[in-house]
Amino acid sequence: MRILIAEDDPVLADGLRRTLRRSGYAADWAKNGSEADAALGATDFDLVILDIGLPGLSGLEVLKRLRARNSRVPVLMLTALDSVNDRVRGLDAGADDYLAKPFQLAELEARARALTRRGTSSSCTLIRHGQLSFDQVGRVAELCGERLELSARELSLLELFLQRPGRLVHKDQLVDHLCEWGEEVSANAIEVYVHRLRKKLSPGGIRISTVRGAGYCLEAAAQ
Repeated sequence: MRILIAEDDPVLADGLRRTLRRSGYAADWAKNGSEADAALGATDFDLVILDIGLPGLSGLEVLKRLRARNSRVPVLMLTALDSVNDRVRGLDAGADDYLAKPFQLAELEARARALTRRGTSSSCTLIRHGQLSFDQVGRVAELCGERLELSARELSLLELFLQRPGRLVHKDQLVDHLCEWGEEVSANAIEVYVHRLRKKLSPGGIRISTVRGAGYCLEAAAQ
């Protein structure tokens, strides 16, 4: 999953990015309202963490523009203003949740999980594929009933493959899913990540085939 953090405090933004990365998310950072508005107009995100007090365009204005484009991406508003009126304004503009500063990162993670769960097209967040299961909210994968130890990027790869079983996943899709702004990942690096994931899934009979020159495909699970 890909998350946009729109926050003008670089220390807080860095802490949020590190926390979300450890959970297997790709997290991009916009430091002002104009950057956030442009990012949301150009890229699909699974969640937006939006500071209401952004410089330039306010977070409230960014939110209004987002909803005017008929986007339904979940939005968690952050603010140092903890009055009822401020919360009401944000919720009325289309925010899905509200968190006042200062806050604990564990609470933000819990709210992010709840919002991404709410934003899935199905009420079921557990994907099963043969002997493999993946909890999209808890970010936990199990193979043959045993928890798989996967890196953050391996989790992101697995999620993408499970969302497209039996379908070709192009290499550029993998790059978009794994990489944040300004980050370069070579084709060789993608191959390494896929190789590591493939090796961990093979004991359960889960196969990721290579489509030469195009990408990869998670093969149908054995019945």
